Amino acid sequence: MNPQEAAIVERFITTGYPRSTMAVVAGSTARGERTGTSDIDLLLLGDHLFDETGKTSEASTHSFEGEIFEVFAYTPEGFREWAERGIAQHRPVIVHMLVEGIAVRDDGRLDGFRRDWGAVLDAGPSLGATESTFRRYVITDVLDDLRDATDPLEQRAVASVLFERIAELILLTEHRWIATGKWLPRRLRALSADRTEQLSAPLLAGDYSAFADRVEEELERAGGRVQAGFVR
Repeated sequence: MNPQEAAIVERFITTGYPRSTMAVVAGSTARGERTGTSDIDLLLLGDHLFDETGKTSEASTHSFEGEIFEVFAYTPEGFREWAERGIAQHRPVIVHMLVEGIAVRDDGRLDGFRRDWGAVLDAGPSLGATESTFRRYVITDVLDDLRDATDPLEQRAVASVLFERIAELILLTEHRWIATGKWLPRRLRALSADRTEQLSAPLLAGDYSAFADRVEEELERAGGRVQAGFVR
């Protein structure tokens, strides 16, 4: 984050969330990878952050001095509630923001927050047997749909869904957090560039038969097909 960005962030916090005592800039701004359409992801924490009695969280979008801010604001209790939801869904976005972003405000508690939640991130998600079975059942069903599809648009749509489902299963089986959008392939590549290439190359080439074969291999690696006898 350059000095100009840091100054804009501080002015935004002072103007919009003056009672924020901890603030972390995350995303492409923190990584120094901004593009022309990048917004500024901002995590804010404070015991008395909100005017409304009882309010503990807020996710909002703001335009300020030519920048778009995506704000995730919480009291400590609100942060814990939403962080635990994300962990239960295997996608703790705000925890990643807290641990991996750049601190711009700190009331002395931020290091402790980061240490505690960083340990949770390092431990990774736990995929139970019931969830694994259900995920493999869904993938088996979608995989068969892809093998049966002949319409080009249906093939592309089903293959896209199948990539997301098998990518999530691969990550969770390896105790890695999942993600959506561009972060799903990024997390998959971080796990194994070779496995990602083997899975994605036929998909990108439009070779759906070969893609289905790669999915079948990864499905077998994660425990195999689930179909007859499955009860949900």
